[in-house]
Amino acid sequence: MAARRRFRWGFVALGVVAVALVLWVVLHKPAAKKPIPPATPVTAVKATVQDVPVSITALGAAQAWQSDAILAQVSGTLLSVAFKEGTQVRKGQLLAQIDPAPYRAALTQARGALLRDQALLAEARLDLARYQTLSAQDSIARQQVDTQAALVKQDEGVVLMDEGAVAAARVNLDRCGIRSPVSGRTGVRLVDPGNLVSASGSAVATASGGGVTGASGASSSSSSSGGAASSSASPSGIVIVNQIQPIAVTFTVPQGDFQHLTDLTDGFRKPLATEALSQETGASLGTGTLSIADNRVDPSTGTVQLKAKFDNPGERLWPGQFVNVRLTLQTLSRVTTIPSSAVNQGPNGAFAYVIGADGKVAAQPIKVAWTQGATAVIASGVTAGQSVVTDGQLTLKPGARVKIKAPAAAKARS
Repeated sequence: MAARRRFRWGFVALGVVAVALVLWVVLHKPAAKKPIPPATPVTAVKATVQDVPVSITALGAAQAWQSDAILAQVSGTLLSVAFKEGTQVRKGQLLAQIDPAPYRAALTQARGALLRDQALLAEARLDLARYQTLSAQDSIARQQVDTQAALVKQDEGVVLMDEGAVAAARVNLDRCGIRSPVSGRTGVRLVDPGNLVSASGSAVATASGGGVTGASGASSSSSSSGGAASSSASPSGIVIVNQIQPIAVTFTVPQGDFQHLTDLTDGFRKPLATEALSQETGASLGTGTLSIADNRVDPSTGTVQLKAKFDNPGERLWPGQFVNVRLTLQTLSRVTTIPSSAVNQGPNGAFAYVIGADGKVAAQPIKVAWTQGATAVIASGVTAGQSVVTDGQLTLKPGARVKIKAPAAAKARS
């Protein structure tokens, strides 16, 4: 009995040990390791220190710095046109010649009248001297001396009028030769030689077919298209000369920006650098300076018109051409910059995802001082050399691991 009892207790002890071993294996089973999430691919760049020009952009239009419509100042037959359409002319260069014969004859008549009246004046002065001598001898009445003195004054007035007539006739004769008042480029000729031009600006067809009556009452012809008569209004002159070297670019800015410009330029006493850009390609068409502002704010638009001067050496700007204008206000020197695509907006303001040395990102609050195009100037929050995420922020959270991928442009080049 004792042996059977010992065997039973041994069997129980063995069972207890087995159960304990099973429980230990079950309870001490190692926990499964959580899989490490893959790194999020992002595009990143390093913050840099550079000089950033602060500028504003506007829509502008080029116009001639000086545009002169060449009109006839005297009436007569247009004998010749001395310029080639669409070419450069110099200031004072002869552009056209009106028949001077009638005005030369008028000048001769005026000179003849002057000589005649000068002779009459000389005779009247001699008679006055004689009468004054006789009056001193008490040989004639004082009234006769006074009458002769008045006659001398009258003749002097006539001579003065004759001199004015001679001067006017000489001016009219000089105006028969029409000269350019400015150096510039000529446009399309508005009237052909052989037409009768007048000081009112109209032209009468004499060499070509019949014309039509214009607003001034004279019949008009076409400008330069084969001499055929036109049914439109008469030409308003002979040609238009536009000065395009230099050339002007006009544009408008809001009145708020205008006040800032006034402060920066000391009332436009200091010029500001201005650049004209092509609306089609964005290429630079030239640089100039802004120093002219209109004297009023347009109440209908709340804008002020500005005018910049461009030297236009390559004649890339043309009157009437629409351009984009970039006006540089100032240059921020040695400032920290990041791409504007790296700036995010959160409930607490602007922030950027900064990549740490461990490859994890942190949402770093930043203060943006200025945004110029694709560049953001950072006042605080990011220092030069730190890497910031520029693409892929939508899937990021603070502490997330990232993998920097090459920008699409770099892949395309490779």
